[in-house]
Amino acid sequence: MEPQQIREGYLVKKGTVLNSWKAVWVVLSEDGIEFYKKKTDSSPKGMIPLKGATLINPCQDFGKRMLVFKITTGKKQDHFFQASHMEEREFWVKDMKRVITCLEGGKKFARKSTRRSIRLPDKVNLTELFTQMKDQDDGVKELKLEQENRVFNHCFTGTTVVEWLISKEKARNRAEALMLATGLLNEGFVQPAGDLSKEGAESGEQSVFLDQTIALYYFADSGFFCEGYSSDEDVLLKEEFRGNIVKQGCLLKQGHKRKNWKVRKFILRDDPAFVHYYDPTKGDEPLGSIHLRGSVVTAVEYVPDAKKYDIDGNLFEIITSDEIHYFLQAATAEERKEWIKAIQAVSKSGK
Repeated sequence: MEPQQIREGYLVKKGTVLNSWKAVWVVLSEDGIEFYKKKTDSSPKGMIPLKGATLINPCQDFGKRMLVFKITTGKKQDHFFQASHMEEREFWVKDMKRVITCLEGGKKFARKSTRRSIRLPDKVNLTELFTQMKDQDDGVKELKLEQENRVFNHCFTGTTVVEWLISKEKARNRAEALMLATGLLNEGFVQPAGDLSKEGAESGEQSVFLDQTIALYYFADSGFFCEGYSSDEDVLLKEEFRGNIVKQGCLLKQGHKRKNWKVRKFILRDDPAFVHYYDPTKGDEPLGSIHLRGSVVTAVEYVPDAKKYDIDGNLFEIITSDEIHYFLQAATAEERKEWIKAIQAVSKSGK
C-alpha cells in the first residue's frame, strides 16, 4: 500500500552540496519527505526518511534568514527548510513531528484533535501565546511610531508587550513577563525593530528583550517596514505597504518576457490594494507589485504560451485596470479558490 500523502506545497530548501537555497515542491507522507525540482516532475530530486529523525523549530543558524526549521535524520544528516510565513511553517512542523511520533510508536498517522488544550501554568506554549498576541481585537496593537527621524510601521514597544502579558494573566509580574518576551524573541516570533532593541538582541548568546518604551519590536511576518524622511517618491512607494496582510504564500508566476514559470512568494494587502511578489530564496525586497484596485481575477484552464507538460491545473489570471495580464498557479484547487476569493475582496474594498 502506498504511503498516505499528508501535506504538499512549496518550501525553500538549502542545498547539501552548493549550500544555495532553492524553492522546491515538497511532499510529506507517512514515512518521509520527497522534494522535487518542479511540481510536475515524475521522480523526486531527493528523499528524507523521518524514522528516527529529530526536528528543530525555529532554527536560527542562518542569521537574518527567518522561518527556517531543521530536520536531522537518524543517520545524522541535516536538512534545512524555510517557509514563506509563520503559519505555514507551524503547519509543516506540526505534521512532521506527528509523523516522527507515529513512526517511533509504530502507529498509523492521524492528526490530533484541534480542540484547544488547557495551558498548564508551569508550561507555556509560545506558539499559542504568539497567536493570542496577534489577535486583532484582543492582542498587542500594532502602531506607527516615530523615532530618530524614522517612522516604524506595524510595531510596538517592549513595555507594551510586558504590560499586555501581565494584563492577560500570562505572567504574574514584570520579571516573569520579561522572561516570556525574551523567549518569544529567541524563538523568532518577535523581532527587534530599532537600534536599541537590536543591540539588546545581539548582546549575548541569548537575546535580551527590553522592557522600555523606546525599545521597538514587531511580529515576525507582520508587514513591518521602516521609512525615513526622504523624497516624495519614496513616501509614495511606501504607501503600497501600509495595508494589513490578508493572505500570503508561494505560487507559480509566469514571466512577462520569457514566459517561464518561477516560484514566487506573494503578500496580499488590503488598503491600499496591492499584491507584492518576492524571490522566496532571498531578502524582503519585492521583485514587483500588482495594483489590484478595479482588477478582475478568474480561474482559467490554460495559459497562452505555456507548454502543457510544464504547467497544468489550478491556474488563475489577474487582469489589472491597466489591462496587464498576470498568470499564476496555486498548489491545489482549494488554494486557488482561496486566493481568488481574497483578491476579489481586496480589489473591491481597497483603494
